[in-house]
Amino acid sequence: MEIATKIAPLGLALIMLGLGLSLTIQDFIRVVKIPKDFLVGFISQLVLLPIVALSIALLLNLSAELAVGLMLIACAPGGVTSNVITKFADGDVALSISLTAVVSLISIISVPFIMFASINFFEISVIKEISMTGIAFKMFLVVTVPVIIGMIIKHFAKNFVDNQASIIQKISVMLFVLVFAAIYIEEWNNIISYIVNAGLAVLILNLTMMILGFYIAKYFASGVAQQRCISIECGLQNGTLALFVGTQIFGESITTFIVPTAAYALIMMITSIIFIFIVKKNT
Repeated sequence: MEIATKIAPLGLALIMLGLGLSLTIQDFIRVVKIPKDFLVGFISQLVLLPIVALSIALLLNLSAELAVGLMLIACAPGGVTSNVITKFADGDVALSISLTAVVSLISIISVPFIMFASINFFEISVIKEISMTGIAFKMFLVVTVPVIIGMIIKHFAKNFVDNQASIIQKISVMLFVLVFAAIYIEEWNNIISYIVNAGLAVLILNLTMMILGFYIAKYFASGVAQQRCISIECGLQNGTLALFVGTQIFGESITTFIVPTAAYALIMMITSIIFIFIVKKNT
């Protein structure tokens, strides 16, 4: 896992820079102007997702390490991959971008809080000297700062950035794939055991949240495009951020804790492709 953990901070920073290059102030103003759809997605992802993950960990009687690992991926925000999948699924891309941006910025507080609460709840001993403030500050440096820099670049070079938007989006997705490809290559001999140990839990989490997101949005969001977007946002998480946070908290002991994230990254791509196929077929 050494290669993956070393490239995760750089990969995450570049992915968040790419997100910043896709944002404008209007994406944040939209949240205020059309709050209903945003709030449905926001609450589903930031509140409901960790609660469902905790329930699954307890119901399946997961080991403390796997349970905390499941909480790690569950508290991560959506990533740029969700924006791409939303576009392919004919969902509300603007809403997807707004959710990804706002939840990612809030994650520098929510992720350390949920992780420290999970560590205490499952009584995990952490060898490294860490603090919630310290993790939040490191996340600020690799999450918030690159987003701000990206927005500044877009402000001063809007035409260039807009013309290269497709390439930037592809690079962001490729970086995500690269980080997890490094994990799968480095841990190839353990991949089967990862799937066996955490596959059922992450599959249940992924499918449950996509289904819940879909039907909650059906009753509370404004339309089909928003429904598809919220379902995808609930099912696709920023695994690179989860990997980065896990590295900061657990250090060299990260292997066991990152198993659910590695399994989830693979499963969420498969289920999202199936989701696109289903919604396209029924359109």
